[in-house]
Amino acid sequence: MPSLHRTSTANHLERASGVLASATIERMQERLSWFRRMNPQDRSWIGLVAQTFFAAFVAWFRDPGRGPIFTADVLGTAPRELTRKVTLHQTVEMIRIGIEVAEERVDQIVPEEDVARVREAVLLYSREIAFSAAELYARAAEMRGAWDARLEALIVDAVLRGETDDAVRSRVAALGWSESAPVLVVVGSTPEGDPEAGVELIRRDARQARLDVLTGVQGDRLIVILGGETDPAKTAGRFAAHFGPGPVVYGPVVTDLMGASRAARAAIAGYLAAPAWLDAPRPVGAEELLPERALSADETARRQLVVDIYTPLAQAGPVLLETLAAFFENGGSVEATSRMLFVHANTVRYRLRRITELSGYSPSNPRHAYTLRIALTLGRLHAHRVASAH
Repeated sequence: MPSLHRTSTANHLERASGVLASATIERMQERLSWFRRMNPQDRSWIGLVAQTFFAAFVAWFRDPGRGPIFTADVLGTAPRELTRKVTLHQTVEMIRIGIEVAEERVDQIVPEEDVARVREAVLLYSREIAFSAAELYARAAEMRGAWDARLEALIVDAVLRGETDDAVRSRVAALGWSESAPVLVVVGSTPEGDPEAGVELIRRDARQARLDVLTGVQGDRLIVILGGETDPAKTAGRFAAHFGPGPVVYGPVVTDLMGASRAARAAIAGYLAAPAWLDAPRPVGAEELLPERALSADETARRQLVVDIYTPLAQAGPVLLETLAAFFENGGSVEATSRMLFVHANTVRYRLRRITELSGYSPSNPRHAYTLRIALTLGRLHAHRVASAH
């Protein structure tokens, strides 16, 4: 088409661009329920996009050699607002209706000999706009992903510091976290190679399991906070393969994210102490690592061993502690213990069962015996300090 002829046709289109935009908005109002549900301000903004669509088309049609600046001229009116309020599918619906309106009315706007060329140009332009929309949404998703990752890191850091206040609650809500869900904290080494790839696998598996997830890489350590699961061993086992080599430790389940600091501290303390247990399972609970944690100066573990194990035995009377000590001194032999205490072997067995019932640990189990030994030692030291203070 000669340039003068094209300019004349473009002038016809320019005069009609406002009418085309208005007709597009009217048709969207008729057909698109999501558009009708928008508030007046948002609908007005969508109308601006429609006007820009046709104005940019006219500019491109007038001078196609410079190439259309699709994203900047059309979708760039307010790209962040567009991707937040309107989905990619809805954007394509808008474009489709704009094309439909233009095709229907083009023969009323330009001379008959130009109708076919203009329709072809509209299709070409709208196709490029659709590709630009997809690119815009992809970039926005990438930016949101980077922002979400930074927000996650801030939240995880706040949880570790015990600063889970209303600000953290608000940030978590922005990530779609289910606030009332039970929370599990899992700690392991950072995945080898590309850490972000390993973290993405964790996010993928969490989505498949319908769990909320927050992740934070802190040097050579990866912190994963999971919401919505009450079976800690099973859940941690599902994600253990995505951590790097070495121990993977999970803390106790807590009721919500606001109480996750305690679970996180236990999991980290367990992770630091886990190398002392060479045959530890992977993953392993922080509660199973109480003796190693106590020996590595974890005051919480020391206090827990005294309060949860030693104190109930001490409150039951001196015979249980006496029997436990004698049992250990005699290499776990019931008969040797009975001779040392001058009681029947069945009495020793009964007392050992009572110890198991009160503490949750069986003296005949090697791993449990190790925990009981540490608890007994710490309990004696604690009792001595208390007595000395008085």
